[in-house]
Amino acid sequence: MTARKMIQLDPRDNVLVALADLPAGEPVPDSGNPYALTMPIPAKHKFAADDFSVGAEIVMYGVTVGRARQPIARGGLLTTSNVAHDAAGFANQHTAYSWTKPDVSRWLNRTFAGYHRADGQVGTRNYWLVVPLVFCENRNVDALREAFEEELGYGRPRLYRQRVRELLREYRSAESDQDVATSEAPQFAGRPFPNVDGIKFLLHQGGCGGTREDSRALCGLLAGYIHHPNVAGATVLSLGCQNAQVSDLMEELRQRDPAMTKPVLVFDQQKSGLESKMLSDAIEQTFNGLVEANKTERRAAPLDKLTVGLKCGGSDGFSGLSANPAIGHVSDMLAALGGKSLLSEFPELCGVEQSLINRCVDDRTSDRFIQLMRAYAARAKAVHSGFEMNPSPGNIRDGLLTDAMKSAGAARKGGTSPVNDVLDYPEYARTQGLTLQCTPGNDVECVTAQVGAGANLVLFTTGLGTPTGNPITPVVKLSTNSTLAQRMSDIIDIDTGAIIDGQSTIEATADAILELMIDVASGNRQTKAETLRQDDFIPWKRGVSL
Repeated sequence: MTARKMIQLDPRDNVLVALADLPAGEPVPDSGNPYALTMPIPAKHKFAADDFSVGAEIVMYGVTVGRARQPIARGGLLTTSNVAHDAAGFANQHTAYSWTKPDVSRWLNRTFAGYHRADGQVGTRNYWLVVPLVFCENRNVDALREAFEEELGYGRPRLYRQRVRELLREYRSAESDQDVATSEAPQFAGRPFPNVDGIKFLLHQGGCGGTREDSRALCGLLAGYIHHPNVAGATVLSLGCQNAQVSDLMEELRQRDPAMTKPVLVFDQQKSGLESKMLSDAIEQTFNGLVEANKTERRAAPLDKLTVGLKCGGSDGFSGLSANPAIGHVSDMLAALGGKSLLSEFPELCGVEQSLINRCVDDRTSDRFIQLMRAYAARAKAVHSGFEMNPSPGNIRDGLLTDAMKSAGAARKGGTSPVNDVLDYPEYARTQGLTLQCTPGNDVECVTAQVGAGANLVLFTTGLGTPTGNPITPVVKLSTNSTLAQRMSDIIDIDTGAIIDGQSTIEATADAILELMIDVASGNRQTKAETLRQDDFIPWKRGVSL
């Protein structure tokens, strides 16, 4: 089979994408008037299919992605020197949207083995969380990390280990009715809590000194993590006087879980007095929480219990051709099965707003999307920035010249299903099907937000390579091209480059991705990000420091 050299992504496009390095003079087939490239075109980059005068509209994926800064001859390379960002406007012009569901008959009876929670959610992992309400408590969170991780087989030893060791001996003695020998390290094999995947310690720099909006958003985000199906319970450390009050956290948690079905252990340092007393109490009660969490075992769950974050980072000129449409098809399959998916990164939806508006199920949903997009854009302008500044140097080097061009490919992660809901940060996902979620494009801030909204898996596409992970949710990394998959095999879980080579289809690749998702969700396989302990957590700070 002869590999394709170039592709037109939409019949309306007036540019083509090079699928391999193309020399000057390479013939370009055209039913009306074949032509030749006027210069070499690197793989992933775009070239003109028409002669462009200054100001001419440049169309890709069927939408406006820029304007010509300079005249560009047919067969000429598009660059940041001759192309400027531009995007079509948008308005609420809601009409009925018709969608043909993909055939998911083979998946209807498939299940994954998950952790069933009292509120009906199902986790793909079983973690205990330790979180600070304010950065002042980060040091004490680190002390608890040192105490627990090595003694329980999750990390390295440090201070406060002796108390955890004593509790572990008591627990083992009660379990086996035999004394455990006292030594520098426990004498039993493996982890004492086989049904607990670990204790995760979330550090941040918020909770006080900023706007009340940021503190409240932090409480909402932390409440989302506590309520998350991958979490069995949480230990919360509070100084006491900060903006992010315990009462705010509990109010946010009740909004997500009115029955308050999970144990939340709160320790206030200013009420506790001695730091050592607070930490000793936290250690003992957290250990008891782990004992209870270990009683939960995996059981079969239908695929509609999956909530999947859709993310791209370190994108390249192939992202919109391979990995993004592949996970977009997975999103459509989940929608047909009754699951949930989150399309986030609002700065990377610039230029495709109208197509998403047209997919919204009602005016309320589209109105909220419009309001959030315009408010976000206004905030960016207020600090002398804008969505047009989104592409990174790496994006540009690999063919993503404007934000609209990047967005047109990024939006393909959302497939073609109806938009059933729109969330502001840090709201929690409740609606089946596709939801739009207002987050930055920033890799870690976005994934942090998606998990805070309930994503129990994240599909993360990359063309350049990125090590982003998450403390409590498996992040599946998908390469857009096979060269990256080979070069950075330690971070890539699945290679979608065969789509570019013409050796596979988007649909076949989506089937392989869903099979992998089931395996990961069931705990049969760890993602590369989990193996490397890429536990990235950065709350989105919208306001200023005060």
